[in-house]
Amino acid sequence: MIKIMAVCGAGLGSSLACQMAIEQAVTAMGVKAKVSHTDTTSISSLANDVDIVCAGKNFQKLIERKNLSCPVVFLERLVDKKEITEKLTPILREMGEIH
Repeated sequence: MIKIMAVCGAGLGSSLACQMAIEQAVTAMGVKAKVSHTDTTSISSLANDVDIVCAGKNFQKLIERKNLSCPVVFLERLVDKKEITEKLTPILREMGEIH
């Protein structure tokens, strides 16, 4: 089971909504994943425990400065399951989670 973390500024509203959209997208892809959410400040300490980070495009520069060791997906629309699916598919394929 892979671990995916949704990230937003405060770690509350938009990251929770993103978490739910990610859960729906990966379930539709047939991927077993544990999805959680956090804020931009906490992601540095949590990134070693996740396989993929998803965040809004507006946090790209901030998160890139953290030099996370896992793949990071930057989303234009946090709850767009189509965009989430399109951006997660190549990463999940490379991880061997989908074929």
